[in-house]
Amino acid sequence: MAENKNRDVAASILPLVGGAANVTSVVHCMTRLRLGLADRSLVQDEALKALPDVMGVVEDETYQIVLGPGKVARVTPEFEALVEEERAQAPATTAARTTTTADELAAQGAELRAARKARNATPFKLFLRRIANIFVPLIPALIGCGIIAGINGLLINLEWLPGVTPALAAIASGFMALIAVFVGYNTAKEFGGTPILGGAVAAIIVYAGVANISAFGQKLSPGQGGVLGALGAAVLAVYVEKWCRKWVPEAVDVLVTPTLTVLVSGLVTIFGLMYVAGEVSTGIGTAANWLLDNTGAFAGLVLGGLFLPLVMLGLHQALIPIHTTLIEQQGYTVLLPILAMAGAGQVGCAIAVFKRLKHNKSIRTTIKSALPAGFLGVGEPLIYGVSLPLGRPFITACVGGAAGGAFVGLFSMLGTKVGSTAIGPSGWALFPLLKGNHGLGTTCLIYGGGLLIGYAVGFLATYFFGFSKQMLSELNRDVDAGESPSARAEATPGAPAPEPAKV
Repeated sequence: MAENKNRDVAASILPLVGGAANVTSVVHCMTRLRLGLADRSLVQDEALKALPDVMGVVEDETYQIVLGPGKVARVTPEFEALVEEERAQAPATTAARTTTTADELAAQGAELRAARKARNATPFKLFLRRIANIFVPLIPALIGCGIIAGINGLLINLEWLPGVTPALAAIASGFMALIAVFVGYNTAKEFGGTPILGGAVAAIIVYAGVANISAFGQKLSPGQGGVLGALGAAVLAVYVEKWCRKWVPEAVDVLVTPTLTVLVSGLVTIFGLMYVAGEVSTGIGTAANWLLDNTGAFAGLVLGGLFLPLVMLGLHQALIPIHTTLIEQQGYTVLLPILAMAGAGQVGCAIAVFKRLKHNKSIRTTIKSALPAGFLGVGEPLIYGVSLPLGRPFITACVGGAAGGAFVGLFSMLGTKVGSTAIGPSGWALFPLLKGNHGLGTTCLIYGGGLLIGYAVGFLATYFFGFSKQMLSELNRDVDAGESPSARAEATPGAPAPEPAKV
């Protein structure tokens, strides 16, 4: 029955994105179905947003349909199957005619698409998108291993199952011990090289035998440089490989290219990158600790308050390697629990909007459906469905995040650090991953207190300052439930509808 429901969702989406002939690629992340489209003009945006299972849409290099965690992983295979079935059933003449029509429409919309790409394809944003493509596929393993590490720590503290805890430690630590290899593999794949060669070069970093090698007058240590070293080594391997493909004769390419790629990149990694990346990694850990130890409350206020705008601009992706580096070094990242307070401010904001707009059934329905996901740290439905289209409530949500971040940061400045053993979850879903320099109970209490403050301040700021009188008069009325929040905001003076964020 559930399978049929997921297939029904996929079947309702497919015609609204132009059918199978318009779909060039299908992938998914934690919350979004990401589609490559031949012709963007064939997509029916408002009809898609009106589907009950669609929480929002985001346009970037791919067209992204927000379905939420769990659901997207179930709908995507059904969507792919429907695409294949539709292509297989289409007669050759129909396929030819569809291709011709799509080409004509694509030509008509080429100028618009080119302008949109130029606006979003700045070198910095493209770089951050690549960073995300390297690290995001690793998040499920980070979450799973992080939760197992938390369970193991609890069992050790309680002195339960002493015969099992070493096995759990091995399960939890195995992935982190070899994460450099996975980063190298994904990096080479993302930058257009042979993935396994990127993984092979990155594997040098975690090889125990590097302890017998000296560089810059110091003995190397296995894992030195971590994910940053692996990223640099794999990028270098890609450039060496491309140079070889260009100059090495085809007759000996299969022997010479991989050998030179691994040899040259490996030597540079051992005698340069490992040391440099190790120094950078150490600097990141030192800087993060100093920041929270000396300016904890202020740093928390700034980080918690600015994280939602960073997500809007796609700049939050730059933090992924920093989180991963801190987890490698210290066993947890002290930044994620503070940044998670932004989601708490968003939840408090949504509850205030629900209270203020008592007669707007459409917005209240959106909030009721999106709020459970918001409590679990999935903020996209509330951002794109409620606060961002309304404008001012988005700002008050940031105020709530700033308050929660300041609370957690204050305790860090007082000597009690709150960290997360993995990246990805936030909100209530982060509790199983919490870890700090004091007991688990204290860590959870501080994090929970930050959430409550974020909820409360986000609610109060939005309730009292989130709406002008004109906005309330226009929005606090019964409207058609099929009308999207962004359309309502566009029709309301004083309620600007910012362009959806590129995440």
